[in-house]
Amino acid sequence: MRILVLGGTHHVGRAVVEAALSRGDEVTTLTRGASGPPAPGASARHADRTDPVALAAALGDDEWDAVVDTWSLAPRVVLESARLLSGRAGHYTYISSRSVHVWPIPVGADESAPVVAGDPDSPDASDYAAAKRGGELAALHGFGGPVLLARPGLILGPYERVGRLPFWLNRIGRGGRVPAPGPPDRPLQYIDARDLAGWVLDAGRHAVAGAFNTVSRPGHTTMGELLELCRTVTGADAELAWVSPEAVVAAGVAPWTELPIWLPPTGEYAGLHSGDVSAAHSAGLTCRPVAETVADTWAWLQAEGLPAPAHPERAAIGMDAAAEARLLQLAAGPEPGR
Repeated sequence: MRILVLGGTHHVGRAVVEAALSRGDEVTTLTRGASGPPAPGASARHADRTDPVALAAALGDDEWDAVVDTWSLAPRVVLESARLLSGRAGHYTYISSRSVHVWPIPVGADESAPVVAGDPDSPDASDYAAAKRGGELAALHGFGGPVLLARPGLILGPYERVGRLPFWLNRIGRGGRVPAPGPPDRPLQYIDARDLAGWVLDAGRHAVAGAFNTVSRPGHTTMGELLELCRTVTGADAELAWVSPEAVVAAGVAPWTELPIWLPPTGEYAGLHSGDVSAAHSAGLTCRPVAETVADTWAWLQAEGLPAPAHPERAAIGMDAAAEARLLQLAAGPEPGR
């Protein structure tokens, strides 16, 4: 197939490029050229996608069998790309997010759960959920062919620029007592970027259209298994000091950002690790073992290091020393005589 990847130098985009090349596809990437070169074998083109004239010049009059768009900022950019490629590509995939659903996302929610409002022509990216929903509408309105809306939640694996799994690997790799948010059997739901990439390419080949929650089944791994695997692959002498969800609240440490990947099992966050993904799995989505994701992410970090964040203005990932100390104090239990 002739594949155009709008993006392609980090995380999902890079995974798509490498997966397509491994299948023998002809791959073209469109990037600004600021995040490093694409994988060897891909045809690299450069333009700032916020400039429609530059975008049109970079893509020329070429045609593709399928397009994969990883944009996560202003919806208007997706609209311009979808319009430009309408009639010149057979299929359009927009990598969206389960964040498009109205908060809080219900436990067990499938693709029919209510979504936020979005404007396909909006130049604004300040609200992530609205921007992603606007991007979905932009792809649907702008492209005159089958459109796939892939809605992952937590995306892990090599090239993860956000730094969630890299945080735990690096912290556990330093050894010592590490506060671990519990319970250890807390089920997790995520997708390895490489599994998402493979499924998206298959969907493009078969002209699959519509919205799909594209993550693992709930409980594909647990918080305990994930962190134990981090200890195994790093070879560290770290001690996991488990902290209850109630203690996390008492310590004033934020789930998801200061404690990456982890969310409390009850309350408004409960639905983020318990989505209904039966549609995507019925359509062929499969997820590799978590041990492979953890080991390969560590190998990538050792080889390349964590790149700069895609959007520096977004909240930093991972707890600092002060938050860690508060959690460890609670994990240790009350002082004698108190």
